[in-house]
Amino acid sequence: MKLSLATRIFLGYALVLLTFGAVSLFSVAELHRNQQEIRLVSQGYLQLSQDAAALETFQGSQEKDTERVLEQNSVETRRALIRLASLYYAPQMAQRLEAARTKAREVLTFAPKGEVPFVMELDERFAELSRNSQAYGRAVEAVFTALASESPDSQEVARATAELRQLESAINRELRVLRATLTNRIRERVDGAEERERRTGLTIIALSIMAIGVGVGVTAWSARTLRPVRTLIEGVSRIGRGDYSAQLGVRGEDEVALLAREFDQMARSLQAREAQLKSQAEALMRAEQLAAVGRISAQIVHEVRNPLSSIGLNVELLQDAVGGARFDSQETAAEARELLAAVTHEVDRLTDVTEQYLRMARPARPDLEPEDIIAVLDGVLDFTREELARAGVEVVRAFAPDTPRVLADQGQLRQVFLNLLRNSREAMPSGGRLTVATTPHDGDVEVTVRDTGNGMTEEVRRHLFEPFFTTKEGGTGLGLAVSQQILQAHGGSLSCQSIPGQGTTFVLRLPRA
Repeated sequence: MKLSLATRIFLGYALVLLTFGAVSLFSVAELHRNQQEIRLVSQGYLQLSQDAAALETFQGSQEKDTERVLEQNSVETRRALIRLASLYYAPQMAQRLEAARTKAREVLTFAPKGEVPFVMELDERFAELSRNSQAYGRAVEAVFTALASESPDSQEVARATAELRQLESAINRELRVLRATLTNRIRERVDGAEERERRTGLTIIALSIMAIGVGVGVTAWSARTLRPVRTLIEGVSRIGRGDYSAQLGVRGEDEVALLAREFDQMARSLQAREAQLKSQAEALMRAEQLAAVGRISAQIVHEVRNPLSSIGLNVELLQDAVGGARFDSQETAAEARELLAAVTHEVDRLTDVTEQYLRMARPARPDLEPEDIIAVLDGVLDFTREELARAGVEVVRAFAPDTPRVLADQGQLRQVFLNLLRNSREAMPSGGRLTVATTPHDGDVEVTVRDTGNGMTEEVRRHLFEPFFTTKEGGTGLGLAVSQQILQAHGGSLSCQSIPGQGTTFVLRLPRA
């Protein structure tokens, strides 16, 4: 199950809140437990211990009063003391024991479950003391009855006194055991509370440190999760500055990762569109240049073509006249014929240049027909075989056997290939290898013309297809510009790849038939 970024951050901080909440609940629970312990000791066991001490003191006072009665020789005084003791001891003892039992039953209402048996045992001890105190009261009454007569029976008094002493011993023993039991219990509970408080403090500290660790971990995890947002912001800033090469490369399946991938795709699209716009702008600029050159060329050709024809015709007539004329010497005749031949050569060269300008100014619309590109290349290579062989150029034909036909004007296509082959030959003045290859693609056919010449710099390659740009002496700078114009008119393209010292590769693309 994939959780959204907001859900994961919410769950992380919910974990922090739960951790701190658990620490708080544990602290509150321990505080409540300590309060129960304090209440159990202060309002329970401590008061019961005080009641037991009061009972022990009261019992001691009663024993002293009984001893006083036994030691009293005056009958009247003894009777007065007996009446006073009879009215005082029994009710007071019963009231104190009942109060102690009531307190024990109150302690049961708030005592922990583990203390209920002990409190019930205390209640049972107080009940036993109550029964013993009642028996003690009856024994006291028996002694007092034996002593109340004018001449008490010594044996009866001795028997009643012995029974009384036995009950006093039992009651004192039970009171001492009760006090000791309560004192030990109070000490145990206090020691346990102190030990528990110490453990609770350490536990709370450990849990607090753990909660802080969880909080720091969740915060670090949240920061790490949100880190791609900063990367995304930086990428957007780079896009805003016109740098469309920004690629975030964020991995994951959350919203930020998906947004980053969409951003990368957008950046690639913008980069491709920018390259397309730049290419279109360059093509438009070249088209405007060619149009301007075309208009100028048409005018120049119009002004120069007719005079060149006249000059050429007159030179031919002059050559015929010189052929029948007589000169003072053979050297003079030869020099005249050489001058006329040079004029004829220059007229022919200028005529060829004007024809190039005219073709660029008024490019012929290609007559597209399905053509066998391999047959066209074979024909051009066969036509230039002798020229390339004399230049020491080895030709390698790497034609794909499944190369399909292309839509092209054969005449214009031959013109492009002848121009490229001539450029490659001139780029290898000391000879080299020329590789011509075809590669079929889905929608077009690629033709590469690769030489092993000196190559060219990036600056030269960037201006290679501009009109009148040339690196050759006597070059017009129109061959590649016209060739690219022809390929574009075919719906294809012409591009160049070159590395200085490693040769140049021209790549042509023509649509499949």
